[in-house]
Amino acid sequence: MDPALVLRPLDAGDLDLICTHRRLMFGESGRPAEVLAAMADPFRAWLTPRLADGSYFGWAIESGGDVVAGLGMMVIDWPPHPSHPTDGRRGYILNVFVDPLHRGRGLAKRLMAEAEAEAERRGLSYLILHATKAGRPLYEGLGWDATSEMAKLLPISR
Repeated sequence: MDPALVLRPLDAGDLDLICTHRRLMFGESGRPAEVLAAMADPFRAWLTPRLADGSYFGWAIESGGDVVAGLGMMVIDWPPHPSHPTDGRRGYILNVFVDPLHRGRGLAKRLMAEAEAEAERRGLSYLILHATKAGRPLYEGLGWDATSEMAKLLPISR
């Protein structure tokens, strides 16, 4: 990584940054603006206590004092599974975003390396993430495998 770039941990002051990265990431993947707008306040409300207590953590990369990339991570409770038969946890990586002007410089790879190192420090042997179409080649190149996960949205009225 370029020595002019600085990797630093996320903190509670990065709330707006993470929310912006999430909106831009989903926007670039083709999600409709009205869906992103509906998600904004609930995501902020969800993230605030998790940033404060450290259950949502991650890293930002700065260039000249401006954040140009970021990644979030959580340790999630998950029953032991054939992929991790002795551990009731998974590492979950989310909100990976690199500013378009800084792509192709290895920043996402650097963030992923930090996430994997943190997983090792925490004794996590299994990591998951949900890849956008654009992000899939990066993760595959880093040795990640596609899984068989499926999803269904139920029409629950609130």
